Amino acid sequence: MDAPIGHFDHATPAPDALDELTRPVADAVRHWSGSVPAEQIVYVDTEPEWADTATFVEHYGRELLERSANCVVVAGKRGGESSLAACVVLSTTRVDVNGAVRRQLGARKASFASMDTATGETGMEYGGITPIGLPDDWPVLVDSAVVDLSYVLVGSGRRRGKLLVPGKAFAELPGAVVLEGLGVA
Repeated sequence: MDAPIGHFDHATPAPDALDELTRPVADAVRHWSGSVPAEQIVYVDTEPEWADTATFVEHYGRELLERSANCVVVAGKRGGESSLAACVVLSTTRVDVNGAVRRQLGARKASFASMDTATGETGMEYGGITPIGLPDDWPVLVDSAVVDLSYVLVGSGRRRGKLLVPGKAFAELPGAVVLEGLGVA
């Protein structure tokens, strides 16, 4: 395992840390069925005030920036209909909402979902949203650069804690669509 576990004082296989996760994330780990064993998903305990990426890497090490990803909720609109999706991109990039996301969703307009919508629809805390445990009917758009990494640091569903997830596991999530160029500089 080449996950950067040494950066953290407390690292536990996610199936052994279900009490630390929000209900939707814990349920997803409990019922995990991908080719990557659930035990390879690792929960690392971190302080909530260090949840934001810039603060997190400042505290735990700048080299983690290259292995960190953000998960954001977007809303696509077309003809009065609205749909939600999640986007997972490396922390060194931003989501191409008006290009790749809009095209993939077939939306006339796409934008970041409000905090209330994102937290209410996911059951997760703002600043800790993760693609693991999202509603099964949501598209989960994943930048190919995320899938290519051996391990990726992403939210745990709460501001406290992060998950270390093998990159290829993101491609196996319900609704996952791997896209080239979803994250742009």
